[in-house]
Amino acid sequence: MFPTDLGILVTDFLKQYFQKIMDYGFTAKIEENFDEIAEGKIQWNKMIGNFYQPFHEDIEHTIENAERAKGERELGADPESGKKVIARMGRYGAMVQIGIADEEEKPRFAKLNSNQSIETITLDEALELFKLPRTLGAYENQEVSVNVGRFGPYVKWGEQFISLPKGVDLSEIELEQAITFIHQKNEADAPIATYKKLPVTKGKGRFGPFIKWNEVFINVPKKYNFDALSQKDIEELIEAKVEKEANRFIQQWPMEKISIENGRWGPFIRFQKKMLKLGKKTDGTKYEAAELETISLDTVKTMIEAQVPNAFAKKTKAAAKKSVTTKTKAKK
Repeated sequence: MFPTDLGILVTDFLKQYFQKIMDYGFTAKIEENFDEIAEGKIQWNKMIGNFYQPFHEDIEHTIENAERAKGERELGADPESGKKVIARMGRYGAMVQIGIADEEEKPRFAKLNSNQSIETITLDEALELFKLPRTLGAYENQEVSVNVGRFGPYVKWGEQFISLPKGVDLSEIELEQAITFIHQKNEADAPIATYKKLPVTKGKGRFGPFIKWNEVFINVPKKYNFDALSQKDIEELIEAKVEKEANRFIQQWPMEKISIENGRWGPFIRFQKKMLKLGKKTDGTKYEAAELETISLDTVKTMIEAQVPNAFAKKTKAAAKKSVTTKTKAKK
């Protein structure tokens, strides 16, 4: 067993701001107090009070004064730009960056490989990470490259992303090896059956094994043999899912990513990934089930904007900003 970068960072933070509770002597004293409580020598609420009051003060002090822990370690300078190279924890894990946020140019970031650590990575190893994405060549007239993303290393082939096993050295992988991973992915994604003339594929995701049919993902329970699904198994799974989904949607506007759905506690609006409340009618009464089947998209959008201000103005603002930037560059 060995500590992760996050574990080291958290431990250092606790040692800095909560020295007392991180002290072995304190832990031993608490154990003695528990024994005395069990023996009836002291009251538990008095012991907890004596512990919690100073502990709470430490928490308040830390919230007020502590800076966000980043676990930064300066490795040296980038030979090309002369900027600092820093290893630290980021939002999605351990990473290295060239430059700092205060400079005119934005810093460049690269994620550490699974076998690397903030505590041990060298300057040369960090600079190697910035050679990604690395283009390997072309296969079937589409570019093949390798990179590291939020969920680990991958091969990019055209617009397709193929996850790679942990530990693969992206600095050594060549085009032929990448093509092998592409073939494996294509074989895994090949249809295993058809249902109502539409292909059925299977895979393993974050929540376990699944089959995919008509853009619908269907979890495969353990009672089925995932490696040898029969046509009967597939039909059972799809039909059960279709029946369940039939009662889910009251109305859908797929292009807008909006729908009215039946939920456990009643109908609700789904906007993108958000679950929102249904508003009331102008007279203050709730919508009846039949009314929800004919309610207009504009009315639903009004309900969404009441809960998510400017929900439909963001794209317009982004487009306007892009237009201004383009015009400024054109003038220059």
